Parts: sequence; structure tokens; C-alpha cells
Amino acid sequence: MSNAVEPRWHGDNYQSRFFWIHAASLLDAERPEIVEVTFEADGPKAFDDVVVRYEPGRPSATGPGRITVDYHQIKWHVDRSGRFGFEDLALPKFIGAETTSILERLKQAKDKAPKGAAFHLITTDKLKDTDPLNDLVSPIDGSLRLQVLKEGKTDRSRMGNVRRHWREHLRLGSDEELFAVIDGLHIKDNHHDLEYLRKLVSLNFRLVGLVGAEDTTAFQYDEAAKQLKIKNLNRFDRAGFEDWCRKENWFLSKKPASRRSVAIRTFDPGATPADMLQALPDCTMTLTDNFHGRHLRDGVAWADLKQPITDFLKRMLGDRPDMRLFLDAHASVAFLAGATLGFKTGADVEIVQKGMNNPGQVWNAKDGMDGPKPQIHIGPVGDSKDVAVSIGLARDPIQQVREYVAGGLPEVGSIMHVVPDGGVGQDAIKGGTHAATIATAIAAAISAIRKPGATIHIFVSGPNAFSFLLGQQAESMGRCIPYEFDFSSHVNGSYQPTFSI
Repeated sequence: MSNAVEPRWHGDNYQSRFFWIHAASLLDAERPEIVEVTFEADGPKAFDDVVVRYEPGRPSATGPGRITVDYHQIKWHVDRSGRFGFEDLALPKFIGAETTSILERLKQAKDKAPKGAAFHLITTDKLKDTDPLNDLVSPIDGSLRLQVLKEGKTDRSRMGNVRRHWREHLRLGSDEELFAVIDGLHIKDNHHDLEYLRKLVSLNFRLVGLVGAEDTTAFQYDEAAKQLKIKNLNRFDRAGFEDWCRKENWFLSKKPASRRSVAIRTFDPGATPADMLQALPDCTMTLTDNFHGRHLRDGVAWADLKQPITDFLKRMLGDRPDMRLFLDAHASVAFLAGATLGFKTGADVEIVQKGMNNPGQVWNAKDGMDGPKPQIHIGPVGDSKDVAVSIGLARDPIQQVREYVAGGLPEVGSIMHVVPDGGVGQDAIKGGTHAATIATAIAAAISAIRKPGATIHIFVSGPNAFSFLLGQQAESMGRCIPYEFDFSSHVNGSYQPTFSI
């Protein structure tokens, strides 16, 4: 009996957690366009699990116009073995139906949906590796790229076969009719697991002043969703959700200050992760086209990215000084961001720090989460004046740094080795204040030994939030060059210099 019941419970919890993530935005003063979030709506069928409405519409990440409403169909499975392709979208069994496919549901929904509606298939299944659907799904927001679907002149071509299959299934007379039906469909495969969504709910709740619950055995918001069903409460506007949260005593005793969310991406994780959606498109900088995985594409140099990043951050700072920074990016970008938003700029920044199996914790240099000063050892390696700084927080890179300096940096005369007082590890940094304490200690140690004209070579193995806070110390350290390690041996299996700051 339990084998049948538990998957249903988990499926319900998965859907409710997806709902809570979006419902949190109803309390976000920076997202006034979100006016209503509905859990298990009355329709359109197959896209009614979670519905988010906007007034005015939110900007589209990949096209013109604005999205007025997001309809979500959520498919959670017990394991990750499921695979699907373009043909499955025409099969009723793919969504657990008997007679109607998700494409047919989409066609029916488009007939009744308001202008600007978007439809989302959220699934823990993965796309088949060689299926044409891989080429069609946008890596930015999961939308179907119609310009790709239009490639190929005949039904025998790769995309022509997809068009024919979907067109005949929907009994349409032309490709143009098909494009009209599927325009606005988004597919997000391999979506987060159940535990990750739990942490995302807690993160998004804390960001708007609600209680998080990622450390408790039982997740209270799963039960709260069941109570919504029992009480027939499934639709919240901004005032209604705030009233519900007050009655449930979900508000933190001290509400965090309202901040504008700003995001920078250099990593391409697939469809936009939920935390990055906190930042509006105008406040998001996506540089993934310059990279293949973690590595720069041929013909792109780190120096090419420096000015666009600094210009973007200065524009954000010029609009308002307080921001919440999401960095799905290289450590060097985090360091550059800190240097750009240094102490003298008046920037008031907190960073959403990702961790192992953790969607994010909010770090602020003034959050009171302090810890001991680091252990700092300085050793000579020659007579030159430059300094290499090996900072081991998550892991200790000192051996790789020594080898790199010996083989490629003859201008380095001393190596500074920095590790936490309590030892290296994923939890070595207690919070934002502790990270700032370590960054300040490093900057002071560098200032004490730096010779005029020296360059400081920065090697960090640690959280991006730390790299940002260290970057804020850049002015006191002189000319700095952060480095990235070639973990996959794509280039040379060693370090690569990035920005000159």
C-alpha cells in the first residue's frame, strides 16, 4: 500500500512547493507586476497546476512583448529514468491521460487563454539525447525556438519531420497553424528534485520576510498546502497572501530590507534556475554564449567581458544602491563584481550564496554570522615583488598554486597561504560577516607586504560570496589578477588568468 501512496504524496508536495516558490513573490515589493498565484486552478486543463498572473505583463526573456500569465503543468516521477522526445508530446499517456495529448491540451488552452499567455511543462524527466526537441528548447527559458523548427524545406528534413508529426496529430492544415499553437510553449526538463525545491521555498520565503524551514524533519509548508485544499483556498492575490501568512504566523520577527535583485550568469545550467528568476530581465546579465561549459569559447578573451560586466553593474548601482546579487558565475566574475561595487561606491549588496545541495543562502557582510580570523602564512619563492595569494576555503589549492607559480609566474616573489582557522571545508565560512572578516584580514596582510608596483595574483577555492567580498577590498590591495582553475583539463589542467583589476 505504501508503495502506491508515497509517490502520490511526494507528487503533491512537489507541486505545492513549486506553488510556494511563486507565491512568495506576492510579498516582494520589487515584483509588483505579480498580482495572483493559483494552486490547482480551474483551467486550462493540463496547464492548471500552478498559474501566475501579471499586471502589467512580465518581460519575455527570449522574445518581444510581455507575458500576462504563466500556466504550468508539473510532472514529477519517483526516479530520473524517464526520457522523452517530440513524439511523446503527441501521446496521451505521456501526461497520464487516456485520450488527449499535451499538444491537444495546449491547442484547447490557446483558444481560451488571454493574449500573452505562456504555457510551461515542468518535468523531472529528461529529453532524449538525440531527439530534435533538444534543438528546439531554448537554454535560456525553455521556450520552443520557432526559428529552428522552421528549418528544412520538406517533411523529410529533421525539423520537417517534427512539423509533420505534430501538424497531423493536431489535424492542422499548415505549418503556420502549428506555429500559432505551439508559440508560447516552454519545456523545462530534468527539473529540480523534491529536496531542492524544499530549500528553494525556504530561500524565497526568507527573502520576503517569511520563516524558512529547510532544517526541520517535517516540512510545514507541505501540510499547509494540504490545508489549502481542505479549505478550498487555492487562489491568492497580494493582499490575500499577506493576510494568510499573518494568520499562520509565518512572518519573521525582523523583515529583511527590500532590495532589487540583480543576476549575472556565465554558467549555462539549462533552463533558467528558479533563483535567477528573482531578477528581472533588465537586471540580468547573461554571458553564457561566451563559454563552452566553464571555458571561454575560441576567439573570446576574459578582457572582452570586463567592460560589459562593469558597465552593467554601474548601471544597476546608478539606479539604486541596494541590491541582492545572484551569481551563477565564475569566481573571477564575483571578484570583479566586488571590485566594481567597492566600499567607496556606496553599494549596499547582499549575495545569494549557493552551496553543496543548497539553492542559496543570503550572505551580507553585516549579517552577524561571524567566525575566527584565518590562518595566514607567507613564504618566499624568489626575489621578485609580486605576491600569489592561495585561499583555501572549500578545498586547499596551495599545491597547485605552488606548481603554477614555479612554472609560469617568475614575477612572483612570495606566496601567501590562507586557510580558515577551523580547517578547510564546505561549511568553513559561517556567514557573510565571517567571509568579510577573512577578506579584511587578507587585504590587511597584503597591504603590509606589498611593494610599489607589485601585482597580486588571486587563487580562490571558496564561495562566490567570499570572492565578491574580497573584490571589495581590491582598491587597498593594488593591481589584482584573479585566476580560474581548469578542472576538466580542457586547456592545460592548470590555472588561467582572467581580469586585470
